[in-house]
Amino acid sequence: MPQHSTLPGAPPAPGSGATGTPEPPPRRARTGKRGNGPGFRLRLRRDRALLLMALPAVLLVLVFHYVPVLGNVVAFQDYDPYLSENGFVAMLESPWTGFAQFERIFADSAFWRSVENTLVLFLLQLVLFFPVPILLALLINSIVRPRVRAVAQAILYLPHFFSWVLVITVFQQIFGGAGIIAQTLRQHGIEGFDLMTDPGIFKLLVTSEGIWKDAGWGVIVFLAALSSVSDDLYEAAAMDGAGRRRRMWHVTLPALRPVIALLLVLRVGDALTVGFEQLLLQRDAVGPDAAEVLDTYVWWNGIRNQDFSYAAAAGLIKGVVGLGLVLAANKVAHLMGEQGVYKK
Repeated sequence: MPQHSTLPGAPPAPGSGATGTPEPPPRRARTGKRGNGPGFRLRLRRDRALLLMALPAVLLVLVFHYVPVLGNVVAFQDYDPYLSENGFVAMLESPWTGFAQFERIFADSAFWRSVENTLVLFLLQLVLFFPVPILLALLINSIVRPRVRAVAQAILYLPHFFSWVLVITVFQQIFGGAGIIAQTLRQHGIEGFDLMTDPGIFKLLVTSEGIWKDAGWGVIVFLAALSSVSDDLYEAAAMDGAGRRRRMWHVTLPALRPVIALLLVLRVGDALTVGFEQLLLQRDAVGPDAAEVLDTYVWWNGIRNQDFSYAAAAGLIKGVVGLGLVLAANKVAHLMGEQGVYKK
């Protein structure tokens, strides 16, 4: 006699089939490693179109950014490109010198002068240049008429397409010794006005050129962030009695905070790159003491003199310091509650 019997007309026991045998548990769908998503093959099949679209960009970054990293090995050699017609073979045949190139760099007073100029320019651009796109974006966003807003945005963005040769030419025609201001002052008996060759204000001049050229690019980034802010937030703040300034402080700026943190981290990581072409074009006018930065230092002392190992060592120092600055700035962004470049 079975242990469990079923009376006629009674429902089957829980967990059992029609005949009283236990039902097998339902099979789970195949998931990923953590069990909370589709498997790798399913994701690959689902996203193959996106992966194919991203493949050219990935190959471009690989070929022009990651493969050249292998060339940093020449910083520890006395690299001679004429040892072979093949640059890779010449790299293998060049003698090793260890840290001799780094010792040469750290003993060079011109290197430390270029580091000082680079850091001063970075701090000036961080204090004077970085807030300008934010303020301009807030100003343009407050314009009610869309057509006026579009015209203002286009005017600000237009200098971004100018080359540095054209930008410096425009500033030369305004602030140079033969510029408009100098000619006007000369007509009133004032001589000797030439800001383009004054080493004392050169760093402020370079920062002003950067603001005029690239502030419009930052405006577009911040306006894109502002476009995602719901109008309901502004209406709710207005109904609570908040004026324009209060709405800007409590609604607009918090919406820009993640973008500001991200761009600030990227700017700090790019601290040792303050402009190569811009400074190289004006180096002879003010002298190397005022215009020499790390990029121009590498050019004049490494590439121009064909001392490639020396240039590679200086570039490697710059890259390592820049990486450390990115990690430190991103850590500060995490402490402030922002995502930064990458999540925790």
